[in-house]
Amino acid sequence: MLNKRLLPSGRVEFHPCSEYLGDGSFVSRISGQRHLARPGCRIVDAGYLAPEIPATTPPPFAVSEGARVIPVGELPELEEAPPEFVVVGAGKTATDACVWLLDNGVEPDAISWVRPREPWMLNRAVIQPDPAAFIGAGADIMEAAIAASSADDLFLRLEAAGVMLRIDRSRVPTMAKTPTLAQWELDLLRSIERVVRMGHIRGVEPGRISLADGDVAIHRDAAVVHCAAAGFLYPPLVPIWSDEAITIQPVRAGFPCFGAALIGYAEATRDTDEDKNRVCHPSPLSDTPADWMVMQVIGGRAAQAFNAEPDIREWAGGVALNPSRIPPERAGDADVTEADQRFRATVEGGIEAMAALAGMGPGDWT
Repeated sequence: MLNKRLLPSGRVEFHPCSEYLGDGSFVSRISGQRHLARPGCRIVDAGYLAPEIPATTPPPFAVSEGARVIPVGELPELEEAPPEFVVVGAGKTATDACVWLLDNGVEPDAISWVRPREPWMLNRAVIQPDPAAFIGAGADIMEAAIAASSADDLFLRLEAAGVMLRIDRSRVPTMAKTPTLAQWELDLLRSIERVVRMGHIRGVEPGRISLADGDVAIHRDAAVVHCAAAGFLYPPLVPIWSDEAITIQPVRAGFPCFGAALIGYAEATRDTDEDKNRVCHPSPLSDTPADWMVMQVIGGRAAQAFNAEPDIREWAGGVALNPSRIPPERAGDADVTEADQRFRATVEGGIEAMAALAGMGPGDWT
């Protein structure tokens, strides 16, 4: 596509291995040559929500001489199995690391898992490009919100409905970044019994890790697996279109790839920034159960705004990236119709209920 279509068009220039410096300028990391964007060119800022990841972010704790701390991406490069793996982190990166180790033959009792917080995760079985499953999960969320008395109660109801998962059912999670997880992965994670819940790590030295609430002994030759980068940094929401830039942000709860495509469609079909911002409201990311409700409320209202535009609704109905689209061949299916009817009957009440539980006023919804 790049070499056969985009570059020959004369409308695209490709500068790989380059770093953006700001003010429309960028530099090649290979040649050192600097470039400046053409006058009037607006920057598409896809780095506003750029996360911190272990591969590029040092561990957020002290590492003493002789301690073995590796970023998660170096696990496949180990030449010899250590006597113990200590996985640090409670998010998606840490769960993936644990699943990878177990799936590659590491015994559960050879893994210690430092989990400062317990996470809620979305059941991958219902977050699928199948309209009955996806819209049905949306209806489950709205029904649970209407019945819930608190954020924790909402998530427990969603667990009962098969929408949310947690690793330890004896503990109510406080983290809700809600990555997806399959049931088989959950079963593997539950086999790890050596879980350390003593807060965040302050330092690692041979044979010991120091945490906020005390110290824990580990094998002197243990491999401490760094999965503790911050991930998303949660900068404030800003208008997507401004004079200098198009700042890419989610425009609904979840599925950012569809949001990016929608931003591109709005850019191509609307004449003014005011009109583009009217149909594409930025939506936040979540860290806690309360944040997750706010994300659902703002993202839900944002989705209502762009779906109110006939051309966007028609376009979105034909885009495979749209998780809630109903393909023509599925429009008459009984399970799709039932899910769609449930969602339509509960969406307003569910959004209002989550707004109330999150303490949001009408002015906080957009």
